[in-house]
Amino acid sequence: MSTVNTDRKKNTTEASFSCIKKNEEQIKANDADVGSRHWRSNRGQSNMEEFKVQTAKHTVPNSSPMRPHSEHPKDHAAKRLSSASNGTSDGGAGAKTPVEITALEESFRRFAIHGDTRATGRDMNGKNWSKLCKDCGVIDGKGITLTDVDIVFSKVKNKSARTITYSQFKEALAELAGKRFKDKSSEDAAQELYKMIEGKSPVIAGVTRAVASPTVSRLTDTTKFTGSHKERFDETGRGKGKAGRVEVVDTSGYVSGYKHAGSYEKKVQKPPQKPM
Repeated sequence: MSTVNTDRKKNTTEASFSCIKKNEEQIKANDADVGSRHWRSNRGQSNMEEFKVQTAKHTVPNSSPMRPHSEHPKDHAAKRLSSASNGTSDGGAGAKTPVEITALEESFRRFAIHGDTRATGRDMNGKNWSKLCKDCGVIDGKGITLTDVDIVFSKVKNKSARTITYSQFKEALAELAGKRFKDKSSEDAAQELYKMIEGKSPVIAGVTRAVASPTVSRLTDTTKFTGSHKERFDETGRGKGKAGRVEVVDTSGYVSGYKHAGSYEKKVQKPPQKPM
């Protein structure tokens, strides 16, 4: 009986020991799996860091960092707003053209480019300045003369420059306004002078005329035509049309060129008799 109990205890102990051993092996396997995962994650991080270092060392030429897609429309809108909010340009070098310009500046540009195909309209030379004052009636010969215009131009322009900008142009007009409208304030006088210039364009006076050539005049003068060409026009030089191109047969019975054609019929014809 004691032998049977001893065998049972031995079998139970062996079973417990085998279970404990299996649990220990399972725990070791789990620890090994966790360690391998941790190693792989660390290995991936090290590979990423190594890739960044290699990329920083070997940069691609002419490359720029990429921006998120949402930033591009914002930049474009900012540029468009900045260009649209730009004020009226003073005609300086590199100045941007405004979206809307006044009538006074439009006249300034028209006179600034007059006679010069390379002019940009941002500045005006002394010749076109004098022409503007003449064509717009600023020079009246009394309060303002051509000499006054030249003096004001030399006064407002830069020392080494030969042209004036739009802002200097307005300064010159302010100088002339006080001489032209002496009975008004400076602001009112300037506004009156602006009205004289707004919407005006350069007046083209010297139009080239065609030179009369003896050869050309002989070809166009119908009184000097001969032969069949003479028959195509009447005494006033007006064309006769088909009658001047086609020979028309005269069936009246009179000789061609007879001046009293039709007078005989008038003589023979009796006047109608009045009723009794």
